[in-house]
Order: sequence, then C-alpha cells, then structure tokens
Amino acid sequence: MGRKPQSVDHVIAGLRAQHYLADSALATAVFLSIALERPLFVEGEPGVGKTALAQAVAQMLDVPLIRLQCYEGIDRESALYEWNYPRQLLHIRIRELDGDDRDTLEQSLYHEDFLLKRPLYAAIRPNGPAPVLLIDEIDRSDDEFEAFLLEVLSEFQISIPELGTIQAVERPIVILTSNRTRDVHDALKRRCLYQWLDYPTYEREMAILRERMPQLNPRLSEHIVRYVQCLRTKTLQKPPGLAETLDWASALEVLGVETLSAEAVERTLGCVLKYREDMGQADHQAVTTILQEIAHG
Repeated sequence: MGRKPQSVDHVIAGLRAQHYLADSALATAVFLSIALERPLFVEGEPGVGKTALAQAVAQMLDVPLIRLQCYEGIDRESALYEWNYPRQLLHIRIRELDGDDRDTLEQSLYHEDFLLKRPLYAAIRPNGPAPVLLIDEIDRSDDEFEAFLLEVLSEFQISIPELGTIQAVERPIVILTSNRTRDVHDALKRRCLYQWLDYPTYEREMAILRERMPQLNPRLSEHIVRYVQCLRTKTLQKPPGLAETLDWASALEVLGVETLSAEAVERTLGCVLKYREDMGQADHQAVTTILQEIAHG
C-alpha cells in the first residue's frame, strides 16, 4: 500500500489529485476509517459519488480496488469462493494416469489453486497490497447475507472446511455503500463509521464540474448546474445526482452546445431524467420556465 494519509488535509489533497472533491466531514470519515481500520458505511441517494469515493481512495493509496456488487439473492459463495470443479476433474484424470490412489487424489484436490476466488476472499488474501474493498449497494442484499458479512468484517477471516481458517495478514480498507432502499441492520452499522452523502450545493457542484471538465464553457457549466439544482426542487421519482450532471455536461459538449437553449435541453434531458413520469419536466413549457428562472437567478 502507498503511504497512508497523515491528516484530514492530506486526504482532501489526495482525493482532489484524483479529481474527487471531498469536504472536511467526508475527508475526516475517510481518514479515520484508514487510521482506525474500521469499515466506512456511506449512505445517500444514487449518483452522489459513493462508488466514486471508493475508486478515488484506491487511486489515492495506489492499491487495487475490489468491488463486491450486491444484489437480491446474493449468497456467500458468490461473495467468497467456489471450488473450480472442472479444474478438479481434470486434475483427477491426470493424476489417475499417473497411478495415484484414491486417498492421495482426494488430498490433492483441496488446495487454493482450485478455488475460484470471489471479491471477499480476494480482499482477505490478495496477491499484492491490501486493497480497498467496495461493498456496493449493501441495501440490495438480504438479512442472511448481511449477517454473514457482519461476521466477515468482525474478524476479517473466513473458514473453509477443506482448508481451515484463512485470515487477512493486513486488513483491507472497506467502504460499504447504500442507496437506502431498505434499512441496514444496526449490528452492521455499529461495525462501521457512518457518513451521509447528500446532493451537492450549487457551489460544490460547480467546483466538481469545473474540476472534471475544465474545458467546458464557464457560462454553460453555470447553466447546467443551475438547471439540475432547479430540477431537484421538483417532485420527481428520481432527482438527478451528480453523476447525471456530469453525463449531461459531457453530452452537451459532444454535441457542440455552447448555450443552454430550450431545444438543447429537450433533446438531451434523457441524460438527466431516467423515468418516463419525470420526463414531463422536459416539455417545452416546463423547460422554458426553468430557463427563465435561471436567467433571473
């Protein structure tokens, strides 16, 4: 692992070098997570930068990022390991040709070489430095998997019946994210430091857009951010996150748009709004109204 940050200011500077602008509260949470070797639980709406935070931390520390994407029905085998049965079968056939007896064959089958290492195993027993382990969208998993995860994060060790206990030599840096589609149990949260990521303020969103896309026309950047900020005040099924702001800015740049006109908005608002019901905000009258608000804002 690269040199660990020595202060909150070092975290702010290190993340900024990766084009991730963290405020003091978030940078403090990251610093303490690394210093105390405690998982960091980051909760917030989709698109506010939770996954990007883990990516930036890994880049800042110059270590691998291992991502465990949670989903409904995920089980421990999908997260931990599975035996590579085709490879074991091939091994048996080769050893049988060599004349090995049954007991010798069985003993030779259970070795790390025959494991398909899933994200949790790879994070506990990495090939190189201790990684950043991103457990993404933990709220999509079920109670059983959450309990299993709590056990792993408590000791950073796993038990494989055929091999025994595998323990981390150096603990990975763990970042868990949640979109809050359901409440995660208190037992898991107690194992973690907690940070809520909200939609950025206008000033912060402008700073991020300028950091990511300095080549964009400054006035267009201002209008993009003001438009998205205005959309977030509307009643929407899914208000746009920071990710949608950046996607929209990229799309407008590719199209050669220099001024945020009603026509440009109507053509591209699908970069920002993701539900048919929300696209009512893209009719001509709604677009014109918001543009007028921006012009007088």
